[in-house]
Amino acid sequence: MADSASSDFKKVQIQRDDISFDAYVVGKEDAPGIVVLQEWWGVDFEIKNHAIKISQLGSGYKALIPDLYRGKVGLDVAEAQHLMDGLDWQGAVKDIHASVNWLKANGSQKVGVTGYCMGGALSIASGVLVPEVDAVVAFYGVPPPVLADPAQTKAPVQAHFGELDNIVGFSDVTAAKALEEKLKTSGQPYEVHIYPGSGHAFMNRSADGIKRRKEMGLNDEDEAAVELAWSRFNSWMSRYLSP
Repeated sequence: MADSASSDFKKVQIQRDDISFDAYVVGKEDAPGIVVLQEWWGVDFEIKNHAIKISQLGSGYKALIPDLYRGKVGLDVAEAQHLMDGLDWQGAVKDIHASVNWLKANGSQKVGVTGYCMGGALSIASGVLVPEVDAVVAFYGVPPPVLADPAQTKAPVQAHFGELDNIVGFSDVTAAKALEEKLKTSGQPYEVHIYPGSGHAFMNRSADGIKRRKEMGLNDEDEAAVELAWSRFNSWMSRYLSP
């Protein structure tokens, strides 16, 4: 699966400050752009699946995945935790900023940011810290207060959480409701959706993704919730990214 997905992507080098990093692009040239941010695993099969799906929604998008881990991928929970713990979050926001600018310089008039888990938290942070972001859709993650205050977002934010998510303070229902209270004061359009009966990472529906979730004790399966989330994603991005 990883190999077939990978063949759809074009690898590009993006420059920020005095360093460059790899990113993976798929979709329509000159379409609105969406930066797609990885889970704690890294740039693996599932984030590539998401980017391909995003590129084909509506009338099409140009999806770009920046490699925040610089080529490293976590193959198990301990490795993924280690990689996320070692991430320079401020540096990751700079990567996102450079990715947004790259898309705008390469044919995308408007650019959104989306992400999952760690990437969900970073996508909300980008709405606060990257002025060029036109819309955000975050899946199950909120940024630490030291990184970004969602009340200060400059972009419209839509966020998705699973009711059964038990990552306290990051993506559980309490974190979702606290995010909603912050967004209420931002003055920007926002939506926060909580999916009954769904756990963390409920959007991961590939065979390998389902297997990995089950190995982590995440046995919920609700295709209707996933389809609803994609429908809401598409409505939000088309509303704010259409030329």
